[in-house]
Amino acid sequence: MKRRLLHGFLSEMSIRMALFVVFLVTEQLPPFYREIQPEEMWLYKFHRVERDHVPTFLMFSVAVFTPLIVILVFTFLMKSERGDLKEASLAVTLTLVLNGVFTNVIKLVVGRPRPDFFFRCFPDGQMNLELRCSGDPDVVMEGRKSFPSGHSSCKGLLSSLHPFFIKTFSGSDHPFLPFSSAPVAFAGLGFTALYIAGKLRCFSAAGQGRAWRLCAFLTPLLIATVIALSRTCDYKHHWQDVLVGSLLGLSFAWLCYRQHYPPLQDAECHRPLRHRETVPAAQERKLANSNYILPL
Repeated sequence: MKRRLLHGFLSEMSIRMALFVVFLVTEQLPPFYREIQPEEMWLYKFHRVERDHVPTFLMFSVAVFTPLIVILVFTFLMKSERGDLKEASLAVTLTLVLNGVFTNVIKLVVGRPRPDFFFRCFPDGQMNLELRCSGDPDVVMEGRKSFPSGHSSCKGLLSSLHPFFIKTFSGSDHPFLPFSSAPVAFAGLGFTALYIAGKLRCFSAAGQGRAWRLCAFLTPLLIATVIALSRTCDYKHHWQDVLVGSLLGLSFAWLCYRQHYPPLQDAECHRPLRHRETVPAAQERKLANSNYILPL
């Protein structure tokens, strides 16, 4: 039994690792080179913001580590729920890697320029007649990944930590590479909101009518909204990018959560689906091995 469970867990982790490799590969690929007509250049002529309202490192620390911390807290408080830590970890990791792969693929196919693309392409503000960019090639390429608002890669996260990683992972000495985070914010924090709602039974008969439970559910969503909207304030994304990216992140959060947990209206929404399935099976085996005869 234990060997089968271990084999299943390793199989699940291998799938996530494979998806993560796909994510890293797509992060390095160039996007579609979408033509920009001179009359539409005003859409991409916003000035570059060197210091984001929500720093990249803080953004990803909140989006990635918040669900893990919340899972550990509930695991510690609800010691009777064996197996919940594994199920929740599998669900949130699947959410993040699927979100990353899908977002990257869409970015590469669409190739929409960012609002500050003009000053990435022409740092001195002087546009040539051929519309050939004179800026840093890495910065220009990243400027063509606006839709949907997505996430940084390991490259982006590491570039916020130390200048060495900027040159190592991006091949450039540029001190700052901008990245976005609407889907990863709503994927990580959206999952956190669903997990909290399930554990507190916010939408079941046992937990409805209590304001603090509803506020606990809404808090991660509020933080994700602030992070996503800050990308428009930094002129890294158009509002359409943020809207679609947020919906994409929420969709993967809900989809992966429901793979491991019941609906939030369920009376036992706080228990993983796999754990609920094992209890009746154990009871059936106990009855089958006993000498008790059921009345006809």
